[in-house]
Amino acid sequence: MIYLDYSATTPANPEVVDTFSKVSLEYIGNPNSLHQLGVESKRLMDASTKQVAELLKVKEEEVIFTSGASESNNLAIRGVLEKYPNRGKHIITTKLEHSSVLECMNYLEKIGYVIDYVNIQEDGLVDISHLKSLLTKDTVLVSIHHVNSEVGFCQNVEEIGKILKEYPTTIFHVDGTQAVGKIPVNLENIDLYSFSSHKFFGLKGSGCLIKKRHIELEPMIHGGKSQTNYRSGTPALALIASTSKALRLALTDLDEKYKKVEKLSKLLKEKISNIDGIVLNSNENCIPHIVNMSILGIKPETMLHALEQKEIYISTKTACSKDNSNSLTLTTLKKEDSISGHSIRVSLSYLTTEAEINIFVENLKNCIQNLKF
Repeated sequence: MIYLDYSATTPANPEVVDTFSKVSLEYIGNPNSLHQLGVESKRLMDASTKQVAELLKVKEEEVIFTSGASESNNLAIRGVLEKYPNRGKHIITTKLEHSSVLECMNYLEKIGYVIDYVNIQEDGLVDISHLKSLLTKDTVLVSIHHVNSEVGFCQNVEEIGKILKEYPTTIFHVDGTQAVGKIPVNLENIDLYSFSSHKFFGLKGSGCLIKKRHIELEPMIHGGKSQTNYRSGTPALALIASTSKALRLALTDLDEKYKKVEKLSKLLKEKISNIDGIVLNSNENCIPHIVNMSILGIKPETMLHALEQKEIYISTKTACSKDNSNSLTLTTLKKEDSISGHSIRVSLSYLTTEAEINIFVENLKNCIQNLKF
C-alpha cells in the first residue's frame, strides 16, 4: 500500500496510541472528582495542558481541548459573535476556507450577519489591499486559514495579524488545521487558532482551540465544570493526553521533517512536469506537503479509483467536501473547468519515501494512458 492522503488524516503514531491506552486503563478518575483518583487525573490533565501551551508558546489558560478542528472553528466563530453582539455584524473571510468555516458563514448570513469574501490573488494569497479596504469599525471578526487544504497555499497570517492590531475591536481567527505539525506556527498576533490532532499522527476526535486571554467566548456546550469554562463536559483525559503527546512528537525535529518532505515534493513535481496532460496547481506559496494537479480529460474520481486498484491512495479534494463539484479553491482562482473540475491532491509526510513517489508516478502515467485510450 502507498498512502498519499496525509492531509485528509494521518495514521496514528503507535506512541500516541500507547498513551491513549495507558491513560484509559490507569487514570479512571474523573479529573473533576475530589477523591485521589480524580486528583491524579486532574494532575495529568494539567500537565498535558501545560505541555501544549509550552509547545505553542501560549498560556495554559488559553488552551481549550475540543473534539477536533470543526468544533474549534465553530466555537471560535460563533462563540465570539455571541459574546460580542454589540461590536458589529460584519465578518471577513475567504472562499478558500474549510467547509466547517464556510458553512458556518452561510448560517450566519441567514441570521443577519454581513459576510465579505476577500479577494484571492492569482498566486493563491490573500489580497492585502482588498482586505484593508473591507475593514470597518463594524468588523467584528476576520477568519482566514493558515494553509489551504486543497492546493496548499500558505497565507501570511502574521502580516494579517499585525494589520488587524490597528482594529482593536476586530478579532482574528485562524484555522491552522493543515499547518500544525508541518510548519512553524507563530501565534503572537492571532486571537484564536484551531487545529486537529489527527492531522499530525494523533487520534481522531481530538483537537484544540487556542483562545488568547483577552478574548471571551460564549460556550457552545453549556454545563458544569470541565477542563475549561468554554466547553463543558467530562474531560476526555485519554484524548487530551494523547493530543499533547502527538503534538510534542510532531514538533520534534520539525525542520528536519520539513526538509525531507520538501525534497520529496520537489521530486514529485519534477516527475509529473514531464507527463503530458498534467497541470500543476500548487506553486511556490504552497507548503510542500500538498501537491495539487489537474489531469486534463480524466475525472478526478475515475483516477482516484484507478490508483486505488493499485493500492495507491490519494484524494480529489478535501475529505470534508460536501459534494463532487469542481474544486472551490481552483474555481475561486478563476481556473477553467478543464482544470478546476479535474484536480487531484497528493499529500505527503515525512513517512513518505522516494520509492513510493516513483511507484506513484509510474502508475499515474499508466492510468492516464489506459483511461484516455
